[in-house]
Amino acid sequence: MSLLEVREISLSFGGVRAISDVTFDVEAGELFAVIGPNGAGKTSIFNCLNGVYEPRGSIKLEGLELTGLPPSKIASLGIARTFQNLALFSNLDVISNLMLGRHHLMKTGFIAGALWVGRAKREEIVHRRRCEEIVELLELTPYRRQPIGTLPYGIQKRIELGRALAMDPKVLLLDEPVAGMNLEETEGMARYILDIRDELGVAMVLVEHDMHFVMDLADRLLVLEFGQVIAVGTPEQIANDPNVIRAYLGEAS
Repeated sequence: MSLLEVREISLSFGGVRAISDVTFDVEAGELFAVIGPNGAGKTSIFNCLNGVYEPRGSIKLEGLELTGLPPSKIASLGIARTFQNLALFSNLDVISNLMLGRHHLMKTGFIAGALWVGRAKREEIVHRRRCEEIVELLELTPYRRQPIGTLPYGIQKRIELGRALAMDPKVLLLDEPVAGMNLEETEGMARYILDIRDELGVAMVLVEHDMHFVMDLADRLLVLEFGQVIAVGTPEQIANDPNVIRAYLGEAS
């Protein structure tokens, strides 16, 4: 049984079919990429995986059906996501933003948390320790006490990754993690993503338009065109697939 199993999911908006009978698996520890031209359905798949949309078909995590569950429940079961547009609190510092990713793991109530005594204090110390480990992994120590809004865009993208990682996910959805980054920032992000896979063993599903970035990192890729799967395979297989070449370069090529 694969870690994540997606079977024949379809999604329509009125008369427009966004995705049609999409099937794929993601194995434990795998870096799986979803690529395709603009409008191919990549973001729609992400929105189905984390419960924003409810598709027809089946999505299972470790054999448990996710379709129909709210995003909060899916997050608690082990699917975390980064976003194209940063979902951070600019007035809070790095540690506080990462701690938001631990919220669903906390057991103490509001009053105990506000008083910060006993179990609530012990629990927060444990979660802060985990956030400090993520700060170290992503090399964010120089920025840990600074408000997010004062930091460069590339650092904020790294913090967004850390916030999702703080949720202790089984599957991490990376939605265009290097969009808007320069070459140096992109190479740095690639290294952090590989560290997450190799050191933590977290499976990842990646959507990204930077094809060099995707081909260098992904173990396998799924290619979409007009909401349908046209190829699944290793980077080498995808690079030489005639259907993929046609979708990206046109019939003449």
